[in-house]
Amino acid sequence: MTGMFISFEGIDGSGKSTQARLLAEALVARGMDVIHTREPGGSTGAEEIRKLVLEGDPDRWSAETEILLFTAARRDHLEKTIRPALDAGKVVICDRFADSTRVFQGATRGDLRAKVDRLHDEMIGIEPDLTLLFDMDPKVGLARAKGRQTVEERFEDFGADFQARCRAAFLNLARANARFQIIDAGRAMDIVAADVIEIVTRHLP
Repeated sequence: MTGMFISFEGIDGSGKSTQARLLAEALVARGMDVIHTREPGGSTGAEEIRKLVLEGDPDRWSAETEILLFTAARRDHLEKTIRPALDAGKVVICDRFADSTRVFQGATRGDLRAKVDRLHDEMIGIEPDLTLLFDMDPKVGLARAKGRQTVEERFEDFGADFQARCRAAFLNLARANARFQIIDAGRAMDIVAADVIEIVTRHLP
């Protein structure tokens, strides 16, 4: 693969989706060929699965079932969107990737990380070149997320304690993987965006 793969991670309401969009716009303005995508989603099949996992009652699925659904969506996304873009030398900016599954399913509702990793190794097999983790107070993030008032609030409805466990799990992942850069997401949007541009510019080939 000749392109660059950048993932954006963080708890719900951390601002990562806005920052992913701003980065994509900034790189396009510099003349770069960019694909801005998201998970779950990013391909026709994966977008259909997105509705299943992000809408409805929190106990609609077990964590084990979610792992299978997210992995199926990610495989389709990889085949249809990510891999072709990387092979064409494009910069892929992805709002969430496998680290979200490692956290939301693998570390917060039971010790399921080994199952997540086994499925990932067999069915996905790639990691981002760079992962930006947007870190902030879980209570603030949850208030932001609930304030959007969308139908995609299934994980927000698990509550503040769940978001706090997710934050801790994300930080543990970041400390264990050199591809992570931790960003203080509690600051003004333009200041965070400037940090993102500076970090990504340093890592671009």
